[in-house]
Amino acid sequence: MKEITQKVQHMFAELGDSQYGGEAVSQLEHALQCAQLATDEGVSAELIVASLLHDIGHLLHALPDDAPEIGIDDMHENLAKEFLDRYFNEAVTEPIHLHVNAKRYLCNREAGYQALLSEPSLISLALQGGPMTEEECLIFEQNPHFHASIQLRKYDDAAKISGLQVLPLEHYLDLIENTSL
Repeated sequence: MKEITQKVQHMFAELGDSQYGGEAVSQLEHALQCAQLATDEGVSAELIVASLLHDIGHLLHALPDDAPEIGIDDMHENLAKEFLDRYFNEAVTEPIHLHVNAKRYLCNREAGYQALLSEPSLISLALQGGPMTEEECLIFEQNPHFHASIQLRKYDDAAKISGLQVLPLEHYLDLIENTSL
């Protein structure tokens, strides 16, 4: 078993039961729901792994669960990318790194999107810079991982259903191994 697979298993075993930022699900439930949505859509193995690991940065810092509520942006997308760059190529790490900016982008570009965000997501949006400007949107659209980050963001937004039955973490371990460097 590769080092990254062991680390992911350990992190979710140790910290996966922690609350997912004021939502009705745990970190692990959220990750598994995101991966399930990606799997159900038949996207690439890399995007499935990115969906599973997109919020792993929340498990890498020692900030309290309510950090956003007390005005702290944990920069989890940067922590995740820094950690995962050692194990995966950009097809996995860049959508993860960009999923916060994808939320900011969609708030500008998709009518009604911001109104659908949960209260915790709105709080973090304010800390993350709010909706993108027109200029920021045009630049973001040029990123080669733009479409994957938008897909990941939509899974992220939908993966907050308490008690939803999904495939277990063990289902994704081979996929993690096969997509890692």
